[in-house]
Amino acid sequence: DIQLICECYQIMKDILGMSNEEMHRTFAEWNKGDLDSYLIEITRDILAKKDEDGRYVLDYILDTAGQKGTGKWTAISALDEGIPLTLIGEAVFARCLSAQKDERVAASSVLQGPKPQKFTGDRTAFLEDLRKALFAAKVVSYAQGYALMRAAAKEYGWNLNYGGIALMWRGGCIIRSVFLGKIKDAFDANPDIANILLDPYFSGKLAEAQTGWRNVLCTAMQNGVPAPCMTAGLQYYDGYRSSRLPANLLQAQRDFFGAHTYERTDRPRGEFFHTNWTGHGGDTISTTYNA
Repeated sequence: DIQLICECYQIMKDILGMSNEEMHRTFAEWNKGDLDSYLIEITRDILAKKDEDGRYVLDYILDTAGQKGTGKWTAISALDEGIPLTLIGEAVFARCLSAQKDERVAASSVLQGPKPQKFTGDRTAFLEDLRKALFAAKVVSYAQGYALMRAAAKEYGWNLNYGGIALMWRGGCIIRSVFLGKIKDAFDANPDIANILLDPYFSGKLAEAQTGWRNVLCTAMQNGVPAPCMTAGLQYYDGYRSSRLPANLLQAQRDFFGAHTYERTDRPRGEFFHTNWTGHGGDTISTTYNA
């Protein structure tokens, strides 16, 4: 959530050329709708806060992020359970990259890339696209988090009340938001739903948001403005909705260099095969490990 908001801030600042006051008003407006949340509230207030000299406090803060490790251990848990928790992972790496301040300053004078150009389009329409992109990426992040909880519950024999967890968060913590009530509704309607992206409310919202979401990311990339979490969210969405991914080639490569075996489309799941790709590899195969 925090990283996604920060990416919106940078897009507003670097691409749209918005002032702190304009961004303050935008976040205040966003807090009245789907994005109503504690983090949007405090972002609104941070953008308006001025120092003793009348300048904005935010403009004095060095762009190097700290961290206590919660994102790190969550990402490690996701790897242990074989769950793609890409947004939290990218958020952690974004903090790590921010901490390399001296290297980034040096690199900024060496590495080439596009510079943000003066925005000439419809700013109101683009801000609406950005709002939708933020909401859509947030949905994907929570979908990934719930997938991790489901995997952990299966692994450790937990009986989790997924809707109740959403209400607990909504009751008071930094991710408190109106949005969490929709997660509760999704689990009330279908306690066994495999992924909240499949809930009619969320799938509808993502369908509505995706054109604007893609527009925002294309604009960010063309202007050289990083948006790792928002991009990771869209990549997961496109991957999850794909009935076919290129992992067949990946499995062929793994079998070629390591005899790791593969399953076939013309045979039942759970049967594994090895091809002697070079004609002189022998019959030895590796054991199969699935995260």
